[in-house]
Amino acid sequence: MGIPLRSLLVASLVLSSVALSVAAAKTIDPYKVLGVDKKASQRDIQKAFHKLSLKYHPDKNKGKGAQEKFEEINNAYEILSDEEKRKNYDLYGDEKGNPGFSGGNFGNREGYTYFTGGGGPKTSYFTSGDGWQTMGGQGNTKSFSFSFGGNPGASGGNPFGGASGGNPFGGGFDLGDVFSNLFGGGSMGGSQHGGSAGSARTNTRTSGQHSGAVKIQDVTSQIFSKEISDQGITWLLLFYTPQSKDQFVLESFMQDVVHSLDGALRAGKVNCDNEKALCKKAGVSLGKSARLFVYSYATAEKGSLHEYFGEHDAKSLKTFCQEHLPRFSKRVDIGQFRFPPNVLPNLPQVLLLSSKKDTPAMWRAISGMFRNRLIFYDAEVHDVSHPLLKSLGVKNLPAVIGRAVNGEEHLLKDGISVKDLRSGIRELKTLLESFEKKNKKLASDQANKKPSSQREENKVPLLTASNFEEICGERTSVCIIGVFGSIKAKGQLEAVLSEISKKTLIRWQNYNSGSALSYSLLDKNKQTAFLSSFDKSGFKSSDKLLIAYKPRRGRFAVYNDEVTLEEAERFVGSVLNGDVQLSPTKQKPVLR
Repeated sequence: MGIPLRSLLVASLVLSSVALSVAAAKTIDPYKVLGVDKKASQRDIQKAFHKLSLKYHPDKNKGKGAQEKFEEINNAYEILSDEEKRKNYDLYGDEKGNPGFSGGNFGNREGYTYFTGGGGPKTSYFTSGDGWQTMGGQGNTKSFSFSFGGNPGASGGNPFGGASGGNPFGGGFDLGDVFSNLFGGGSMGGSQHGGSAGSARTNTRTSGQHSGAVKIQDVTSQIFSKEISDQGITWLLLFYTPQSKDQFVLESFMQDVVHSLDGALRAGKVNCDNEKALCKKAGVSLGKSARLFVYSYATAEKGSLHEYFGEHDAKSLKTFCQEHLPRFSKRVDIGQFRFPPNVLPNLPQVLLLSSKKDTPAMWRAISGMFRNRLIFYDAEVHDVSHPLLKSLGVKNLPAVIGRAVNGEEHLLKDGISVKDLRSGIRELKTLLESFEKKNKKLASDQANKKPSSQREENKVPLLTASNFEEICGERTSVCIIGVFGSIKAKGQLEAVLSEISKKTLIRWQNYNSGSALSYSLLDKNKQTAFLSSFDKSGFKSSDKLLIAYKPRRGRFAVYNDEVTLEEAERFVGSVLNGDVQLSPTKQKPVLR
């Protein structure tokens, strides 16, 4: 008897589906994708990944299917380079550790995930429908499919903990990420609620599958000077030449890391063949390999390059970048904390209250951007019963409190909730800029209300033999001297130092205005002998410069670049914070 045509067609379709599922299963096996054994070491896995990444990187391989192959390689490496995911895959065939079915396997195709159940002959089918669907099987074998599609912002999970409510910043966010709980949250009275991991993971993305890759900017000397150098923003920088063998592999890791830390970290690459002067100035020389650096403010007022020597994987590089985010916020005990009165005149102070055990990365990033404009503190808080919080009306955490230049304390915002790092930093930036603007107006109003005799006291005195002991004697911790060679230079220095003297740029040290810190001017044409105590030539080539002199220690530092208000503030602040290396004087400076 002949087999009916319809049966033949059905059998053909089934066999085709099975063939497709088997092929898909093979492509998603991370061991087979990387070509390594199941007992392979991490080093073997890393070597295989590097080799294949170089071969199939879209920038180097324009062949058909190279992009898809490159994504498969990245996905496979993400599973096998993470011990927990690898263990889950080995046990369940799924890196997330969801056995759920007896010995089945997960796979995905065209945006859908399929499952082939265990027990008996295994079959798997695909569907374009939404939701869970039983697709058939034999014996106790069943297959299901479900879609990962949809709006990535549809999740209602709150990354701070607690329900989003009507949060305008609500949306999906990967709770597996280190910044999932950006500040730590709490509701009224301090009770905390965990965010919904299930809803917030709706749009989980794996390496190499970002929706809209983060741009790695080509950096020139001009861009470095204007956008990177001492701008308060942390950068991940790749120095390379077109001959660098590992450039594309490193760029792949950079994409993952910068995508994860988007908002707190920017990325750039410097071609040292085209930017020889920049690479030389940065002290970067290249052999056969490219080199990765973080331009950071983790340890100093001014930015500096810190080279990455870790493993070539996104997880290790991300940890390195997190460690090098700015640290300009001082951690305090809320039980004992009070805003210091007039520590820095005309410089507002802000305090973050969150349930995080350490300073949140978002707050660290913001402290770098505003490092010369605000004084930052942060404290761990788990309820709002503290008298300071109650008096200011803090009902929900996290919250930001500000102390204005007139001494008044205000609640700037509480119950802060954002969906990701970038939007959170943008929200905080707007909040602090508004607070800063109000303080500038307050400072201006206060200055205008001062009587003329008091305003006269703000004039920077000329350093002479008769007032030297009073201004720069042993009782003075730091003496800032503006040295001028012309009338024009004198006017510029006087304006700059007069403005700085109102602020007294000190961070967390017990300096006071008065004898601890002084500002003065010096005519270099009349005091060459005095200046020779610091420099053999007496600074003959400079029309204006700044000297920071510590009389008790007999040490000094010099700033002789363009003396703008911003640069002078940075110099003074760095000296006071101990971030500038001081040199011993050749002899004790004496004015005659």
